[in-house]
Amino acid sequence: MTNSQSVLSQRVVHLAESETLKMARMARELRALGHDVISLSLGEPDFDTPDHIKDAAYQALQDGYTKYTPVSGLPELTKAISEKFKRDNNLDYKPEQIVVSSGAKQSIYNLCQALLDPGDEVVVFAPYWVSYWEIVKLSGGIPVPVYAGVERDFKPTPEQLEAAITPRTKFVLFSSPCNPTGTVFDRHEMQGYADVLARHEQVYIVSDEIYEYINFTHEHVSIGSFPQVKNRTITVNGFAKGFSMTGWRLGYMGAPKFIADACTKIQGQVTSGAASFSQKAGAVALTSDLGPTKAMREAFRERRDIVLSMLEEIPGLQANHPEGAFYVFPDVRAYFGKTDGHTVIQNADDLCDYIMSSAYVGLVSGSAFGDPNCFRLSYAASEDQLREAIERMKTALGRLR
Repeated sequence: MTNSQSVLSQRVVHLAESETLKMARMARELRALGHDVISLSLGEPDFDTPDHIKDAAYQALQDGYTKYTPVSGLPELTKAISEKFKRDNNLDYKPEQIVVSSGAKQSIYNLCQALLDPGDEVVVFAPYWVSYWEIVKLSGGIPVPVYAGVERDFKPTPEQLEAAITPRTKFVLFSSPCNPTGTVFDRHEMQGYADVLARHEQVYIVSDEIYEYINFTHEHVSIGSFPQVKNRTITVNGFAKGFSMTGWRLGYMGAPKFIADACTKIQGQVTSGAASFSQKAGAVALTSDLGPTKAMREAFRERRDIVLSMLEEIPGLQANHPEGAFYVFPDVRAYFGKTDGHTVIQNADDLCDYIMSSAYVGLVSGSAFGDPNCFRLSYAASEDQLREAIERMKTALGRLR
């Protein structure tokens, strides 16, 4: 019989499974066995999509928007995105510089496929979103981490960025607000990164701003708004987080025209255009009142404060004060080497498995995000679930000696 591993490509054999999706699967399996699992592993808002956006999709279906769309997006949506970039971000992307995709993840995949040759390097701020690393590798690139820990609010210094750039560096990739840490780079910090990158004209910037609307500071800063790097910045965004449209599969990017054209070429051979009625609804989302989005943001801020106050009561957890997204990323090294008499905790992977098996709370180990000393907790859940989950965690961690 043929060995299954010999049939599969080396590309997929060496591709890591998404840890967030893996933990979600484990949670479903334990629930099927009758356990009361609280999953805090997925980055998915628990709010419904606002009614006016759903109504727009329904109207689009009634109006016959059920056919193929232009690969780069419906004209009304690319125009709305162009105007949104100017209004909210001080970014000048014309509609022909916009590419609409089936989620921001596809935008990043398109970019890596369009820009990377084997051996090209991508500087990735760490901790990083799980898929950055694997998408870069899948595209033949070499991810180069620039790491900062909890004691620095997970913010690399401009000097670290400078040191990581080599003649093989193709682009720098980061998010703000950040997944998994909730870190937000302010104007001064973005200025520092822009000043470094201004000196390296061959290096492009990919700024993932999918959590833009879940920002608890008074200002969202897009690095592409700095004049010294505006012509080399690709800005990625989408509808999943700020509008609670995860299942609609709708993201977008603004880029220099030649890069937008290249990504359209890639997408044309992979998925073609995003769903027609999703795009019609997306155009309404960007041009309508953001009241529901702001209400969600405030709810997330309240949940963050609840989670942080409860985590402070658990000895050994060291958390930063996240200013965006809906994650907390505590350092858990204090528990390494401890045991409940059966399980010895060697790392964050062991700790997440222990919490899942003993407290039925799903978390994601920081090793998936480039920091094996932490775990990610998503507070995109109800206050009751969050309180119950953290109480369970506190009890389980209290058994470790």
